[in-house]
Amino acid sequence: MSTPPGIAPAPAAADPAPVPPRSLREAWPALAGLSAVFLFEMLDNSILNVALPTIGRELHASTVALQWVTNAYAVTFGGLMLVLGATADRFGRRRIMLIGLVLLGTASLATAFVGTAEQLIAVRALTGVAAAMTTPGSMALAFRLFEEDGLRVRAATLISTVGLIGLAIGPTVGGLVLTIAPWQVLLLVNVPIAVLAVVGVRVGITADNASDLHRDPVDVLGAALGTAAIVLALVAPSLFVTEGAGSWQPWTATAGAAVAAVLFLLRQRSARHPLLDLALVARPLVSSGLAYKAAAGLATAGLGYLVTLQLQLDRGWPPALAAVGMLPQVVVLVAGGAFVDPFVRRVGLDRAARLSATAVVAGLAVYSLLGRFGYLWVAIALVLVAAGMRVLGVVAGVNVLRGLPKNRTTIGAALTDTAAEVTSGAGIAVCGTVLAALFTGDLATSNWSPRQSAQFQEAVTTAGLLLTVAATALVGWAVLRTRNAAGGREGRPGAAATGE
Repeated sequence: MSTPPGIAPAPAAADPAPVPPRSLREAWPALAGLSAVFLFEMLDNSILNVALPTIGRELHASTVALQWVTNAYAVTFGGLMLVLGATADRFGRRRIMLIGLVLLGTASLATAFVGTAEQLIAVRALTGVAAAMTTPGSMALAFRLFEEDGLRVRAATLISTVGLIGLAIGPTVGGLVLTIAPWQVLLLVNVPIAVLAVVGVRVGITADNASDLHRDPVDVLGAALGTAAIVLALVAPSLFVTEGAGSWQPWTATAGAAVAAVLFLLRQRSARHPLLDLALVARPLVSSGLAYKAAAGLATAGLGYLVTLQLQLDRGWPPALAAVGMLPQVVVLVAGGAFVDPFVRRVGLDRAARLSATAVVAGLAVYSLLGRFGYLWVAIALVLVAAGMRVLGVVAGVNVLRGLPKNRTTIGAALTDTAAEVTSGAGIAVCGTVLAALFTGDLATSNWSPRQSAQFQEAVTTAGLLLTVAATALVGWAVLRTRNAAGGREGRPGAAATGE
């Protein structure tokens, strides 16, 4: 029908906004795809470690080359998360996720044609880039699927549970596969996982809406400084372990990381369009969530490193028995997912974060003070840290995203993952440095003297207590941030929703 003269045509009706899912079942295609992304991250590292001896023999790789087979992935993954998270918030979270999944599948297929250690290192670096494009996006997109915090917690718990199952079964599956197939098969398994993720994301998640993105110019200098700081911070722990605390290399990397971090912060304060808005990071929900994740990274990495050494080197357990000794942690991490949502609903997000962080710190303290008196205390420490981490890993991440604007969710998830990656490396560096300072002789040799056993126990206690103090300080600061913010919000309607 034509419009009568003098009457303006009615505006075209806008497409209705998609209705958020009201249950996990309604969002199952998206959750299946996002869970596949997290499964890749957890399964990839654990399954590859089993194959390293075989890879070394077949590719005639040196010890240093084998180390970089794993480091190339970790450094590119951790170093690029922040930059690629910011990119996703500008150019489309779903778009960057799908590009990353295609890169993941392509890099995994390239494994079939690898003939040298250098080629494998290059493939692992590309895989790390793909992980940096996809892993933070999995939690950011899951958070954005729902409007209710309860559903967000349940979605994050589901995704992390799938990943932890991959982490738990990875070594066993990898060992079985190696008995009947070449090692390349272990990395080719990423191809069907990437295909599943692409299908789930395309079907279950709507295309990026321009109104949900921001168009600030990219801070190239800030991106370069931030990436340099994170990469050097991730490389330094490996250098402390391989080169020793007496070498110039780890200290140079540490100093470089500190200088780059300071320059990055100065750049973010002065840039008109910073890569990372420090005012947003300073919000109580965000800063406290990052502090909780940092504390958990210190505790879990330090505990895992020290317990592994203690069981195999100090107590002489064979690797298979040592793996059984770590089972309490694995069981709690995998089975504990069923208790996260009821616990959070009962006590609330903020209190759940405080209680779970306290359990993580308490577990590390128990191990540091009592672990030398028998495996029972080691098992108790593993259970406490795993139980706390199972809740904290979900709640702290959700709190960070709750505290940020909707157009900054992916960089928020990337910032959370980066905090955990960097502090995990710092925890291992502290342990390795203390061991190097207090233990005389070759740590890997058998038949320690009584003096060496005493030195090892002193080093474990010292390193554990140092990490306990640092983690306690982070948790205490996070608690003060949230409590002060709660006091300041009284009488300010709506402040809680904005995270101010």
